[in-house]
Amino acid sequence: MLSTRSTAALIIVAPLIISIITKVTAANKSKSTNPLSLMGQKLAKIIMSERKPFPAPAVMGDESIMSKKAHGTSATPVQENLRWNVDRDVADRICNFNRHYAEYSGYFQKVPEFMKETDDMPADKEITFYDSNTGKPLFYAPRGRTMEEFIKESRSHGWPSFRDEEVEWKNVRVLMNGETVSIDGTHLGHNLPDRKGSRYCINLVCVAGNPTK
Repeated sequence: MLSTRSTAALIIVAPLIISIITKVTAANKSKSTNPLSLMGQKLAKIIMSERKPFPAPAVMGDESIMSKKAHGTSATPVQENLRWNVDRDVADRICNFNRHYAEYSGYFQKVPEFMKETDDMPADKEITFYDSNTGKPLFYAPRGRTMEEFIKESRSHGWPSFRDEEVEWKNVRVLMNGETVSIDGTHLGHNLPDRKGSRYCINLVCVAGNPTK
């Protein structure tokens, strides 16, 4: 049984490793005793054994959600005027033309408008995070904790980190490898569970949309 940290690492690298293994194995398929091929098959087996549905209330999604569309994995590019003045080019690249990578660790802390909003937020209020492509609500924070606790956990991991009760499951899905996406094909981040349960490590640029009317 792999540790939580090991499982989280595999969730991120699994698609890349499996792709490499597939190419290497195919290239060496005529060499039935090739040690790299055999090792790759064993590693792929271990990785695939870790890919299983995440516990409720997480709503699992199918890989088809991220199929090619008019604009990468989405039908449209990100909105023109994203909230908190986040970088639109970075947002479009990560949201629509990416499955594995992210904004740099700590990016959200370098966005003054966002940090000011969290600092000024009354104790009984929450921030709604909207899809940067569609404007649909995806996350609400804080819920079940204080804003200080939400920011503290996010700082410790480097990205805004949401818990199950903070997810709008009507519009969010988790794929078998942990990739967390919107129902419209926006890449959001990854589910990296810890001892407290599922933790959705999300790119701020992907949830900086304005609500649609």
